Amino acid sequence: MQYSSNQQAAQAYRSAAIAVPPLQAVVMLYDGAIMSLRRSISAAEQRRFEDSHAAMIRATAILRGLSHHLDFDRGGAVAERLHRTYNALIMACLRSYGRPDAAARFARIIASLSELRDAWKFVASTTARPARRG
Repeated sequence: MQYSSNQQAAQAYRSAAIAVPPLQAVVMLYDGAIMSLRRSISAAEQRRFEDSHAAMIRATAILRGLSHHLDFDRGGAVAERLHRTYNALIMACLRSYGRPDAAARFARIIASLSELRDAWKFVASTTARPARRG
């Protein structure tokens, strides 16, 4: 099951990278990770633990994909920081799953991902604008 989820996440990443501008693809991947964690919470509340686990694994697969596609040569310190952040979020997901307070923990992870997503969306919107002349 995990292998299939990883394949799906990799395919989603490749599809997004081909079909949309790179910064927009990053925003879409954050959206996917956030939605997956929300699905994990919902499934756990409905006692559908297999679905909850699969959704959490999908979120971590997306984060791994983002981490593995960082360009450390061009990104420098920012890429290093994102790498540490992604790994910390992955570990937080894995440590949170199955705990009595998993929903609250996932909510904090979602809040962190939402901040990152909003920052990338802002960057995407500022770089997508044509330069003003005059």
